[in-house]
Amino acid sequence: MAKPALKHLAVPLLFASLLLCSPSPADARQAPAADTATASGYRLPEAALRSIVDAPFAPRLSLSPKRDLIAYMQVPSLPGIDVVAQPELKLAGLRIHPRTHSASAFSFIDDLWLQGVDGGAERRIAGLPQPLALSSLQWSPDQRHIAFSHVDPRAGRVELWLVDVAAGRARRLLDQPLNGVVGSGFDWLPDSSGLVALLRPQGQGPAPASDGVPAGPNIQQTDGGGQVQSLRTYQDLLRNPHDEAVFAYYMTSQLVRVGLDGRVRAIGAPEMYVGASVSPDGRHLLRQRLERPFSYSVPYFRFPRRIDVIDLEGRLLHTVAALPLVEGLPTGNDAVATGVRRIGWRADAPATLVWAEAQDGGDPSREVEVRDRVFAHAAPFRGTPDVVADLTMRYGGISWGHGGLALMYESWWKTRQLREWRLAPDTGAAPVLLREGSYEDRYADPGSPVMQSDERGFARLLTTGDGDTIYRIGDGASPEGDRPFLDRQHLGEGTTERLFQSEAPWYESPFALLDAGALRILTTRESPTEPANVLLRRLDGSEAPVALTDFPHPTPALRGVSKEQIRYTRADGVELTADLYLPAGYDAKRDGPLPMLMWAYPREFKSAEAASQVRGSPHRFNRISYWGPLAFLAEGYAVLDGPTMPIVGEGDAEPNDTYVKQLVASARAAVDEVVERGVADRDRIAIGGHSYGAFMTANLLAHSDLFRAGIARSGAYNRSLTPFGFQAEERNYWQATDTYHAMSPFNHAGRIDEPVLLIHGEQDNNSGTFPMQSERMYAAIKGLGGTARLVMLPNESHGYRARESILHMLAETSEWLEKYVKEAAPRATGP
Repeated sequence: MAKPALKHLAVPLLFASLLLCSPSPADARQAPAADTATASGYRLPEAALRSIVDAPFAPRLSLSPKRDLIAYMQVPSLPGIDVVAQPELKLAGLRIHPRTHSASAFSFIDDLWLQGVDGGAERRIAGLPQPLALSSLQWSPDQRHIAFSHVDPRAGRVELWLVDVAAGRARRLLDQPLNGVVGSGFDWLPDSSGLVALLRPQGQGPAPASDGVPAGPNIQQTDGGGQVQSLRTYQDLLRNPHDEAVFAYYMTSQLVRVGLDGRVRAIGAPEMYVGASVSPDGRHLLRQRLERPFSYSVPYFRFPRRIDVIDLEGRLLHTVAALPLVEGLPTGNDAVATGVRRIGWRADAPATLVWAEAQDGGDPSREVEVRDRVFAHAAPFRGTPDVVADLTMRYGGISWGHGGLALMYESWWKTRQLREWRLAPDTGAAPVLLREGSYEDRYADPGSPVMQSDERGFARLLTTGDGDTIYRIGDGASPEGDRPFLDRQHLGEGTTERLFQSEAPWYESPFALLDAGALRILTTRESPTEPANVLLRRLDGSEAPVALTDFPHPTPALRGVSKEQIRYTRADGVELTADLYLPAGYDAKRDGPLPMLMWAYPREFKSAEAASQVRGSPHRFNRISYWGPLAFLAEGYAVLDGPTMPIVGEGDAEPNDTYVKQLVASARAAVDEVVERGVADRDRIAIGGHSYGAFMTANLLAHSDLFRAGIARSGAYNRSLTPFGFQAEERNYWQATDTYHAMSPFNHAGRIDEPVLLIHGEQDNNSGTFPMQSERMYAAIKGLGGTARLVMLPNESHGYRARESILHMLAETSEWLEKYVKEAAPRATGP
């Protein structure tokens, strides 16, 4: 089911995205797709690069509600192009797998097993479907069961399965398939007696067919009355009445209640659901349904929507809002739609809804005292809602604890400011300010409060017995790099106690507290040569840490790669950071400077001080992935990964008005630093990046002579095609025409006199990075006499998914670097 309506997925899957760089101990593995012959058009890189592509992926972790079991989920090898090329529908900003009625995805969990947090042998689960294709997973609040969805493309269905944790056995719970187009399609009831689910309606029949004959022209009209609105460059939009009919067909679901015995009871009639979440008391459902008219200008999440509360029999109890179609917003990144926003259940109350509404018309340019007003409304939803708080910035959510404690957040993008407030929701006391500052200031970040699942499956603040003390986990950013920490914060006293902090030579990050007193915690620990593994740690020091996992190095042939976090200074005084990687066995004095690949992604800041802060850690594992630049260490290149390219606009200054100047200055500082260190040859350095990094690459080739070649993947190069803002730029094209023109490398294509390799997915659905961006950039360089190569990857989106596509990308990049960088002759004159 769709977030943000789901109530408790955040806690059971809080650690599901934690990646451990090793294979699972399970026996069954999906074999890599067979190498395709060059006759197919796909090319293979050298064996060293192929081994990186086929290196085992990391398993994911999900901690049980009682925090005594870990579920491990194995990520399989990359799918083949035959899988990725399956038909998919592109409708209203969604990509839909029509055969399975689910979001279009091609890689799923292929193994699942359990282990106690105290260690011991893994617990295998019998009866799992084979081959397993697990899409979503949730623990029941009482931890007796695990529900998961299994995608079976052969049968054309998404199935709901149940694991009996004690017995270690799985079974299919329903014969009727789920609708997985938006969200997971299921959610546990708070008492663990069953689930609510979104099913494909029985007797729905086939999808609407088209005979290919248009009924007439497709017409759009606007009567804006002169009001300026921002319209983002969305893709995969509806185009005609047939698209509308097909979209409505796949979005329609039957909401049901499912018992642990598999019995199904319908809740209301089929609707176009985009969310349905159960209240903590288990008696109410907050449902969100799409309504017509649809739009050909924006994705489905801007369509008209009705928000109401029903009981578990489907009876309407309360209508919260009927939100209109939103086809544009006021100018500015702080602009929001009017009406009910960010609605959800209060986690520590039986059935109370909480939401925000803009009081400035959603327009950040208006001068008002109150920007957002936060409301609460308790069942039976009579009378007017209570006002929780009036905010001068945008509402960012609430972390619920108990009747005397909650933490509320607000922020303002324009100034990068944030505030954190303490609430006493049951007393109505005025909010108390806990923190105020810039969210760009990583050094001052106190960390995020620790949340844990309560007995009903809702995420709540973990507090000590006094109810006034919380815990925070943070990155621990510092001039020496990130040093993750765990703090205990006494809110009443205003004091903070540090319980744990990572120490060199390790990078160790807490991710779970196993008790309210923080006597035992789980961490992941890694070093440059050792992949992340899970440790059980007693904070009183009475016992040595216990390793729960022992995952081997995924690319042992590259174990000797060296990494150093380096610092250097831009000409204007801004401090910069980068990770310098050197091939195994390399010695600068003995071997001399190497050809180098730099890989970066610019970011905007409101202060030079924040831009100068160190990011990352020198003690993290050297994970050699096929996606970034590190794979080319295997071919003898030095790599400068993530050299910071800050674009600073302090005070009233707009960062992008000096984008090119600052970008070139940052790149020059990076080049000078690696040349001075003797590890890179100034005449053999390439620059590369993906998405906004590709945009950066083209600009650096157009406006400097620092690099011999460029690798630009899935970029946007003509900013007139993104006229209502891009990245952090909130002004539209007509407000900042000169800036849009100066920043667009397409407008300066004649100045790109270094070879550039352009790679793009033919089905890119990322906002702004239309495949046409690379096609027109290539045509411009070709027509103006430059050197370029355009590689369009079939069936690929903004991120490439098929093994053949990844291998081909590496082969093209390797050949380009070999020809234009590694074998490049010295330039006649310096840059």
